[in-house]
Amino acid sequence: MITKKELAKMIDHSLLKPTVTKQDTIAGIEIALKYDVATVTIKPCWVKLTAEMCKGTDVLVDPVICFPFGYDTTETKVFATRQAIEDGAGEIDMVMNLGMFLSGEYDYVQADMKAVVDAAQGAPVKVIFETAYFLTDDDKLTKACQMAEAAGVSFVKTSTGFAPAGYTLHQLKVMRDAVSDKVEVKAAQGVRSLEDALAVRELGVTRFGATRTVAIMNQWEARFG
Repeated sequence: MITKKELAKMIDHSLLKPTVTKQDTIAGIEIALKYDVATVTIKPCWVKLTAEMCKGTDVLVDPVICFPFGYDTTETKVFATRQAIEDGAGEIDMVMNLGMFLSGEYDYVQADMKAVVDAAQGAPVKVIFETAYFLTDDDKLTKACQMAEAAGVSFVKTSTGFAPAGYTLHQLKVMRDAVSDKVEVKAAQGVRSLEDALAVRELGVTRFGATRTVAIMNQWEARFG
């Protein structure tokens, strides 16, 4: 059994598709507020709008930084993070520089993540690995997780939603096993139903990204309400 509030507080309600308009964003924020989810994940251009709408609530503003590829310079990521925090962000989702990681430039990648953590001024930072590109390499996924923890992140996250595929349950287990209890795991690009949410929760996932928040919450009502 999971309570309605427990389920809602696992959800980062995602509004990131390129075609999402200002009106779509406002409607999405209203959904996030209705269900009292953990955060609303938005494009950086809507941080101020989202912060204003979420003021006085428990729903945090969660912009993405250098999304969806993560190959901007560290200086660009730091600037974008600082601006997001100033505009009212309560959490930050950043994308790891995958090309640098696969090149073996581990010092660069860890420093890149740490710079964003520092720029976030205490706000939780989630690092997205894009697990679709780690399907046959648990060792590299484990290393990425351990580097992220060393950089001070709060969450390791699977996917952007823009890769050819999302996570696998096996990868979520690898990620959970790779980090200490100080670091949480977020599943993205794959939680589309209550059953999906319960499956990832069983593996120790504490947060997931969703565009189908209404459907998931309605499924909870039908099953447990």
